[in-house]
Amino acid sequence: MPLDHYVTLGRSGLRVSPFCLGAMTFGEDLGWGSSVKDSEAILDRYIELGGNFIDTANLYTKGHSEKIIGDHIAHDRDKRDRLVIATKFSANLYVGDPNGGGSNRKSIIAACEQSLRRLRTDYIDLYWLHNWDTLTPIEETMAALHDLIRAGKVRYIGVSDTPAWKVAQAQVLAHFRGWSPFIGLQIEYSLLERTVEGELLPMAEEFGLGVTPWSPLRSGILSGKYTRKNGLKPESRPWATTYLDEKSYVVIDELERIAKELDTTVARVALAWVQARPTVASTIIGARTLAQLDDNLKALELKLTPEQTAALDAATKPTLNFPADFIELARHIQAGGTTINGKTSQLIPFGVTKKGDHY
Repeated sequence: MPLDHYVTLGRSGLRVSPFCLGAMTFGEDLGWGSSVKDSEAILDRYIELGGNFIDTANLYTKGHSEKIIGDHIAHDRDKRDRLVIATKFSANLYVGDPNGGGSNRKSIIAACEQSLRRLRTDYIDLYWLHNWDTLTPIEETMAALHDLIRAGKVRYIGVSDTPAWKVAQAQVLAHFRGWSPFIGLQIEYSLLERTVEGELLPMAEEFGLGVTPWSPLRSGILSGKYTRKNGLKPESRPWATTYLDEKSYVVIDELERIAKELDTTVARVALAWVQARPTVASTIIGARTLAQLDDNLKALELKLTPEQTAALDAATKPTLNFPADFIELARHIQAGGTTINGKTSQLIPFGVTKKGDHY
């Protein structure tokens, strides 16, 4: 599947590339990342190959990421209009200003105006709530976002890093009040972070949210660079060192085995697994160099066998919160040994075991 084989995002008609270009690494303001020149080259290559979905945030490199994108694209209106530019609000860039961040009406509108200036555009295609603001009623947030859509400054809205129950509340409010709903859900999802399968992914499927996973390589841990043999540790992102434990190495070993079978790389196998998951629409990939971008994009050409997928699933099976396991038990209790929607149930020993075997 090449970049120009587009998918619709969630329950909307918005067409996006199956891999989204993440721009968190655009700019060297934090001591790591891509130079302006390299960032522009990565943008050009992605667009040249048919990619149309770019993800940034007001927080990324203190707003420089947005500015790099705007400065490079704004001069070509046709190019800008062909792209789906997504950015986020919630982060506070202004020390000492309590309304400089969060999701209240004042902060949302201000953040939107600031992002529009940095991106040098008069509209944002997809505006993400970056993370849940526990101090602001969700109806205030949704009403403000709907007003931005009505004003033509935003086309669609999405939500990131927020509990499933809060997203569900927002969607129901939007439905009954005639407001624009979220069309996308951005969450961390990888072979090493699968707990989202308990609540967030089922919620996304129920409400028609297209999932756009971030950190599909778990901060580079699944890039193939770190193995048992070489003992390397992440240098530019020290926090990622905590992810390198025995559980991670078991997964890396399995990825290496499958990569060898398919004559490909560990990173591509890990990305292919994420992109093939149910409800996933477009996976966010980052790249600090053109070589990294080209290598990761080749994951779109990869198709894992059912056996390979099952092996990765087994090696990374997550422990989910209640009632995830109980819901599976309840399915067997409810089905009476029949097959429904392709799933066969078992008879539970403490329940009915044959027809008529009850009081």
